[in-house]
Amino acid sequence: MAFKHIFKAELNWTSKKEENPSLKIYNKNHQIKIEGKPVLDVSAAKAFKGDASLYNPEDLLLSSLVSCHMMSYLYVCSQNGIEVIEYSDNAEATLEVNPDGSGRFVEVRLYPKVKISNPDEIELALELHFKANQLCFIANSCNFPVLHKASCEV
Repeated sequence: MAFKHIFKAELNWTSKKEENPSLKIYNKNHQIKIEGKPVLDVSAAKAFKGDASLYNPEDLLLSSLVSCHMMSYLYVCSQNGIEVIEYSDNAEATLEVNPDGSGRFVEVRLYPKVKISNPDEIELALELHFKANQLCFIANSCNFPVLHKASCEV
């Protein structure tokens, strides 16, 4: 039996038209509030006339995938007795935008670099990225491939 968890977020935005109201360009800045956590200031990506200094939904989607994969990976490593010393990633997401303005992510590539304590476990440590990908809640919710090219060292 599957367990269900409900996550809630509150979004607040107020109309503040940019300097030329006749163009009907809206400011994309807004806030997301999650109970008990700091307010998150968000905008559109710079390419979509947003504030480049703020997080955007595309940043947050990629961040969610990177974070979820790492947590899933640490879980499977703990289940297999692998001591992870360091973990880093420089992930990339590819977004395609159509002429009509619609778009979608077509793939995400994760590049996890892992440092473990036992050189005899490098092969297993690399294989466990596949298991982590299968367990990742966020990756399982995406309709595009989440690929990974992992490296591991001692």
